[in-house]
Amino acid sequence: MTSEGTGVLPTGLFRRAVDRFGGLVHAVGADQWHGPTPCADWDVRTLVNHVAVEQLWVPPLMQGRTVAEVGRRLDGDQLADDPGATWDTVVGAAVAEFAAPDAGGATVAVSSGPKPAAEYCWEMTTDALIHSWDLAAGIGADQTLDAELVEVVFERTVPIADELQKTGLFAPPVATRPGADLQTRLLALFGRDAVQWS
Repeated sequence: MTSEGTGVLPTGLFRRAVDRFGGLVHAVGADQWHGPTPCADWDVRTLVNHVAVEQLWVPPLMQGRTVAEVGRRLDGDQLADDPGATWDTVVGAAVAEFAAPDAGGATVAVSSGPKPAAEYCWEMTTDALIHSWDLAAGIGADQTLDAELVEVVFERTVPIADELQKTGLFAPPVATRPGADLQTRLLALFGRDAVQWS
């Protein structure tokens, strides 16, 4: 693990976000894996694979490897025949990396350039939170997100919303009705129409 950069990793919040996502993974019915989700062009399996692959990236990046060094070995479907078991394995490794004693001082070499591990962990927490809603909507589960996580992620996202849009990784924000709750407003920042999928 590299030693550049400082910061406190939101390990507890990350664990809560991925635990919620994992619970939904285990709730996917056998006939739901190819159903639609709020993520354009992604069915349920593609969505779950996306978040699982993100967890697979955590150990090599936190251990100082670059995107180029990892290469293309994490491309494609990584879920195998038992997505739930695969998820449990990959998320366990990611949680362990973020919880390591020296993780707060690490710098990770992501595709956009080096960044502190704390920022990387926040991004992973945010992604798991938003995709938990996507998955819940896709399989007809309870769409209510962790209220504390919603509040914290919203506060961190609003100041950088314009920068997030410039990355091209997210759909454009959607309008919300006056008085919309915080979860609806957060999802809207990431291009999700909570009303459409309620």
